[in-house]
Amino acid sequence: MKKNDIAIIMAGGSSLLLKSSFSPVLAKVLGRPMISSVTEAAARAGIEKIIIIIPVGDTQIRALIGQEFSEKNIKFIEQDMPLGTSHAVLQAQEDIKDASECGGNVLVLNGDTPFMDASTINSSYLQHNAMENDVTVITATVGKPFGYGRIIRDGERRFAGIVEERDADSDTKRITEISSGTYWFKAETLLPVIQNLTPRANGHFNLVDAISEIIKEGKVADTFFAPNSDIILGANDRIQLMELNEYAKKQEIAYHLSAGVEIPYSDGVVIEKGAQIGIDTCILPGTIIKGNTKIGKNCVIGPNSVIEDSIIGDNVKLNATQCENCVIKNDANIGPFVHIRPNSVIGEHVHLGNFVEVKNSNIDTGTKVSHLTYVGDSDVGKRVNFGCGTVTVNYSGKAKYRTTIGDDVFIGCNTNLVAPVKVGNGAYTAAGSTITEDVPEDSLGIARARQVNKIGWKIKK
Repeated sequence: MKKNDIAIIMAGGSSLLLKSSFSPVLAKVLGRPMISSVTEAAARAGIEKIIIIIPVGDTQIRALIGQEFSEKNIKFIEQDMPLGTSHAVLQAQEDIKDASECGGNVLVLNGDTPFMDASTINSSYLQHNAMENDVTVITATVGKPFGYGRIIRDGERRFAGIVEERDADSDTKRITEISSGTYWFKAETLLPVIQNLTPRANGHFNLVDAISEIIKEGKVADTFFAPNSDIILGANDRIQLMELNEYAKKQEIAYHLSAGVEIPYSDGVVIEKGAQIGIDTCILPGTIIKGNTKIGKNCVIGPNSVIEDSIIGDNVKLNATQCENCVIKNDANIGPFVHIRPNSVIGEHVHLGNFVEVKNSNIDTGTKVSHLTYVGDSDVGKRVNFGCGTVTVNYSGKAKYRTTIGDDVFIGCNTNLVAPVKVGNGAYTAAGSTITEDVPEDSLGIARARQVNKIGWKIKK
């Protein structure tokens, strides 16, 4: 890319068809907003300046892109009225003028085409420059062209224009080569055309008409055929959005299968882009892997597990487990019905059994927390055994405190450890105890009333 090339992403579409209070470009495909995917494609292609056209008063798109691409040169411009695609691009006329004065090009993208990629952008750019085109339209062939602009060619198969669905006659509607809605323009050609474009009967100014004007002026207009037709796919309603997600899900599963991951049944399996999974790991039905998750080799994940932004070691078993922002080390055996909350580290060979919750805690090697236990804000040593029903009582009502448990500790059933409290190495707590003071190492902590049997109490009552 030249330093003077810019990208303009149109993100001002109406959310009426999606029946949503959010902008349609914020709709998610495999867990990621579509506008994020498009912006990333432009950035990866090497375009240094990206302009996003947003509706007046938008804060959601600004916040999302500003957070996700804070290191990129991204500018937001508001469009007062949604008066068509050419009108949207015209909002960036000062930036187009700057590019024009330096011999730059303008890439125009739709913010709701999540499969647009850097490879297509770069390849079309090379052709656009090599042929010295004034405009290059990225096209693709699809089996169901309904709703897309058709590519019109003359008798010598030269590009002659784009006809939108609503303007197409029956013969034109049979054309299967369609416009992706992504274009390269010479900046010096684009600016005067969109500044002087005549509106349609509905008052809208469309880029399709701008391209027709460029052709009428005898400028060089051509197409770049994208071998991957996925790049044109978008969503105008909830049904199409579901179809995008289904398609993306199948593609991602196929990628991991080809990389050596075992997915015997895909029912309910969702793997978001960016997840890394080691060879011979088995993903069972109902498993959702989200965000920047990394899973090691020879694991069994699922069924019915959710993993988000977590690091999972090798030979780990996660059965009906939910975990987010945590680390689970090699050979851990987790589940069923376990919730591991953020900032937790589960050590090697740790077992967490049914109905265990761990939050903001470190559990070291070989510890067993078999059932019905809450471990919160705690640092737990090696080879500790938790009896059923144990609770680390971490909240006083005003502040949270930590519990520290040493190595080789035995926690009796139904023990309450009221933080801040420490249990030393090798110590025991008696079943049913509420421990409020430190237990020294190799000691037994008992904190319960002596049993008293009142003979005949029931008869008297």
